[in-house]
Amino acid sequence: MKQYMKDNLPLFIFVSVLFIIGVVFGAVMVNALSLEQKQEMTRHLGSFFHEVNEGAEFDSRQSFVQAFGMHMKWILLIWLFGLSVIGFPLILILDFLKGVLIGFTVGYLVGQMSWKGLLFALVSVAPQNLIVVPAILFCSVAAMAFSIYMIKNRFLSRNGNMYQPFMRYTSITLVMGIFLLGAALWEGYMSQMMMKWVTPMLAGLYS
Repeated sequence: MKQYMKDNLPLFIFVSVLFIIGVVFGAVMVNALSLEQKQEMTRHLGSFFHEVNEGAEFDSRQSFVQAFGMHMKWILLIWLFGLSVIGFPLILILDFLKGVLIGFTVGYLVGQMSWKGLLFALVSVAPQNLIVVPAILFCSVAAMAFSIYMIKNRFLSRNGNMYQPFMRYTSITLVMGIFLLGAALWEGYMSQMMMKWVTPMLAGLYS
């Protein structure tokens, strides 16, 4: 794996920079929201904080299933795009969008609640994404590397064994799926517990 990362270092750097650009773009997008949109989002957020603060119980198993399903759909799309040359730019779009989603979420929370929003983001967004983001970027690099291999060895020179590169590519995706299972478990069970610790101070902002 270490050698694989070394061989594909330019791709790792490229997708990482693209993801960071997406984060910045997402954070900037918060300023583009209209007043009505911000008020509507604030209303829903305040309602959520009050529900949690009043002891509302959430279905942890359902949250886990939804989170894991979403993560697996994401890397499955990347895996499918890696099997075709035309899917190459779509992989980059997915990485950019992932950055936009995280940047927008954190940017909105911080913009609306200052340091308390940052605290909420640290317990609700950051922990699982410390696993999810590297896993998705790793899948993206594997998909792009396999796509480049196909271009070089199947379309240009028409030689080269496809079995080993394909199995390595698929194995990396499956391993990242295991990491995403752990992230979904955290998101479904631990995140809710951590959110209950910080919502008392946040509910007061929307009273």
